[in-house]
Amino acid sequence: MTKEKCKPLKNYNNPKLLWRDDRIPIAQKFDDPYFSLDNGLEEVRHVFLNGNKLSNRLNNGFKIAELGFGTGLNFLSTLWLWRLKKQKGKIFYTSFEAFPLQPIEMLKAQNEFPELSDLKDEFYSLWSTLLEKGELSGNDYNLRLILGDARRTIKQFDTLVDCWFLDGFSPAKNPELWEEDLLKNVYRCTVNGGTLSTYSAAGYVRRNLSLAGFQVERISGFGRKRHMTIALKNDEK
Repeated sequence: MTKEKCKPLKNYNNPKLLWRDDRIPIAQKFDDPYFSLDNGLEEVRHVFLNGNKLSNRLNNGFKIAELGFGTGLNFLSTLWLWRLKKQKGKIFYTSFEAFPLQPIEMLKAQNEFPELSDLKDEFYSLWSTLLEKGELSGNDYNLRLILGDARRTIKQFDTLVDCWFLDGFSPAKNPELWEEDLLKNVYRCTVNGGTLSTYSAAGYVRRNLSLAGFQVERISGFGRKRHMTIALKNDEK
């Protein structure tokens, strides 16, 4: 592997990072870290993998969508679980991102998680391709990245997914990703019986999810966050 394969990209919105202890990326625009200061990987497992009960649900053709690709940690953690369970077939993963990181920034952030080192090495030279072409496909995954404001791009999204990861920055700092109209489109693009989870338990978020049509529940959160939110689409009409 060579550093040249992780070439910087031009002509896109960069979030401009600060690094806490030279380890944890913080978006200057939102003054918010990309993952938990306690343990980012364990937060992902608690909030997104366990929050959607993925250990019992993953199967060939399973579809996940996400608001906020960030460092790629959620995708890598999901693929890690898929392979840990020795699933057969392919998982389909779509992420919406308005401010993509440079590949070299993603790799630096991923250094925080040695448990994912094999996956980090596998995707080392692929992040530039994903950002340039919007899609990666392997033997057991299809990853699609949709760049731009999700409030606009989701309107053209016509796939029904099995679960959602809502992983935008704090609703107080990035309210655009938690608006009612956007969450109504999340509902529209969810199969009946589909789920979502998010680290946020803000009343504003839970209300908008309910208004969108989801059955919403507040449960125990991770680390310093006492609560988080899970939701179910149960359209009995």
